Amino acid sequence: MKITTALLTLALAVLSVCEASPKLGGKIVSLVRNPSHKKNFQAHIKKLRHRYPHIKAGGNTTVSAVGVGAVPLIDVGTDNEYYGPVQIGNPPQTFNLNFDTGSADIWLPALSCKTQACTVHTRYNASASSTYRKDGRLWEITYGDGSGANGILASDMVNVGGIQVRQTIGLATNETADFETSPEDGLFGLGFSAIESVPGVKTFMDNAIAANAVALPVVSAYLPSVRRNGGKDGHYLFGAIDDTKFQGNLTYVPVTQQGYWQITIEDVSFNGNSLNYTTEGIIDTGSTLVMVSDAAAASIHQNINGSSLSQEAQGWVVPCALANTTGAVGFTMAAKSFEVPLADLPWLPVTEGSETCYSGVQGGAEGLWILGDVFIKNNYCVFDHSTQASIGIAPLI
Repeated sequence: MKITTALLTLALAVLSVCEASPKLGGKIVSLVRNPSHKKNFQAHIKKLRHRYPHIKAGGNTTVSAVGVGAVPLIDVGTDNEYYGPVQIGNPPQTFNLNFDTGSADIWLPALSCKTQACTVHTRYNASASSTYRKDGRLWEITYGDGSGANGILASDMVNVGGIQVRQTIGLATNETADFETSPEDGLFGLGFSAIESVPGVKTFMDNAIAANAVALPVVSAYLPSVRRNGGKDGHYLFGAIDDTKFQGNLTYVPVTQQGYWQITIEDVSFNGNSLNYTTEGIIDTGSTLVMVSDAAAASIHQNINGSSLSQEAQGWVVPCALANTTGAVGFTMAAKSFEVPLADLPWLPVTEGSETCYSGVQGGAEGLWILGDVFIKNNYCVFDHSTQASIGIAPLI
């Protein structure tokens, strides 16, 4: 499961340098909107609070190039989360998976799993794949909110937008009830191997790079936005960078610790005025919101008329009408500020028909901050696995 919106526990990070504009050469996973999904702020906040428990508190895009893979994305609800199709086995079985830079495992339900959470999703049939290989090691993943899954490891051919390698996967034989309402079948981790649930397992990108299956050692994220483009035409691009999607050059922010995509955030600003915060953080496709410290959240929202920290709502709320305004919250990394427009702060009405909305920026991240999809859907992000790992960032066109 991609924990799409866990609330209050990590730190934003920013770092430096490099301008580049590598050319297209990879595989794309496209994103398409799923309009039937309903948001649940309290559930999102609960998951966000526990996403990293060990850290202290559409458009069908095709790319015809060797080593390039494009995966179209489904936009769930109003930019709540995103998933795309992945093919596993021979003949291929197709699964809708959440692509998550905040985890490293690839997992999905096995045919033998009989829990309700498994049976309502597409399950992997090992006996139907001629390329299936038994592993047998036990596998388990548990999230801080109590949700989780367990089963065994196996390996098979995994195809992402045309990039195909043999990959170790987790086959869930049991999933908790929390997954029953998940729109996706499982999770596709894009983090580093250091956070694999089973030590020694290599990630998909590790294997793709070793096999020279990708033209560039990168995964590029172009998340669709209901506000910007009706929630259509997003994608993940494996092995390539699409420089038609962003303005100017990419700024490369060094990864300070490999596990999650951790970087240094040098400052936070409101409409260009510094709020004087420096911290470490994570750019996380698996979280919906932006999570900052309580102090930073207060500093941001005190500039917004009508905002408040609601005890009843258990989070920061803002006027829904903010969606029609200009201005931005900026996060400085590698000496450049990248913006979250104020128009994207109203995330979900507190109650149906309410003029007050939950904010897309929440507090509680006293350790690492989280720059989730509220940030990424406004900025093209390239997760670069080069020797000196970094994240290339540029504002979307």
